[in-house]
Amino acid sequence: MFANQRRNEILHMIQEQKTVSVQELSEKLNVSAATVRTDLNAMEKQELLIRTHGGAMMKEKEDIDKKYAIREKKHRSEKQRIAAVAFEYIEDGQCIILDASTTCFELAKFVKESTKRLTIVTSGLTTATMLKENPNLTVIIIGGIVRSGSNSIEGLIGHELLKKVNVDTLFTSAYALNASDGLTDFSLYEVELKREMVATAHKTIALIDNSKLGKSSIATFAKIDNIHRLITDQSLSPELTASFQAAKVPVEVAN
Repeated sequence: MFANQRRNEILHMIQEQKTVSVQELSEKLNVSAATVRTDLNAMEKQELLIRTHGGAMMKEKEDIDKKYAIREKKHRSEKQRIAAVAFEYIEDGQCIILDASTTCFELAKFVKESTKRLTIVTSGLTTATMLKENPNLTVIIIGGIVRSGSNSIEGLIGHELLKKVNVDTLFTSAYALNASDGLTDFSLYEVELKREMVATAHKTIALIDNSKLGKSSIATFAKIDNIHRLITDQSLSPELTASFQAAKVPVEVAN
């Protein structure tokens, strides 16, 4: 089992049980206690859990600053610039997916004020509520689980719906983007749905502000070669630039 797979499993256990011990994880994953401690220490640095004596415990969403109301206010000007550029890639008559990210919520504001006739599929509760006020828009919300403090639909209950629509473009953000892992997020449940979105859409456009560049989270939902365009607000590092060039994925900087 690779480190990322092992850490996914650790996070899944912590989300279910709230607390886990090194011994329990060692037995479950069939690895040494030293390996488990290394994983837990790495995951604590990523702010995914809290280390305890002999194990780890779940970090509340408020503690790791993932709560939607908090995230929505952070880096707003950068997200608005990215959204303005992204809007230019939406054409009248298209069917698009907007994920539940705060960056896509900024994009949805442009969509709401436009006269374009569009079908919008979204996993974002706030996004759907706002867009339904525009009579030119057909808004489809993906079914699934809603958790406390979250704006996002999670899980694969809405998987069948995605099979029934022809999606031109998925607009998505992520908790992090780096060269080796691609687009990653902290919620395994939300990542499951995002993977299905990527598989469904003809094109995937990633909207990533500078605070997410070069970082990583627990689960990947799109590698760089799954992305058709990246829109960001600052130049990429040499490593990321090389990866996008190798994959022949255009990168656009919103000034």
